[in-house]
Amino acid sequence: MQISFTPTRCDTALTATRQGDVLTLNGEAFDFTALSEGDVLPREAVTCDWLASEATRQNGEIHLTLILPHGADAPEETRFPQPVTLTGDGSVPLPPYEVVQAVTDEAEGEA
Repeated sequence: MQISFTPTRCDTALTATRQGDVLTLNGEAFDFTALSEGDVLPREAVTCDWLASEATRQNGEIHLTLILPHGADAPEETRFPQPVTLTGDGSVPLPPYEVVQAVTDEAEGEA
């Protein structure tokens, strides 16, 4: 499975897992099993707020683009994400939603 991303500022983070041709986004499963080689599934045919493109099957792999939500302090790797190639099942590696600020000992002492 080949997944590209369109980064978008959003207050809801995304979680994604893959099981075969099923992509689960924030707990909702989207099954692309019926997509045959060369088929194109239009974006409008899928009721999914996270899908940003049509879905196609090329050389046996599903290709699609997901909206990648990010927070106000998103790191560069999230604002300019690289596509991912999934070769197995499990969690989809997503860039961080935003930078997590570490609390320093000095800041804790001031509180």
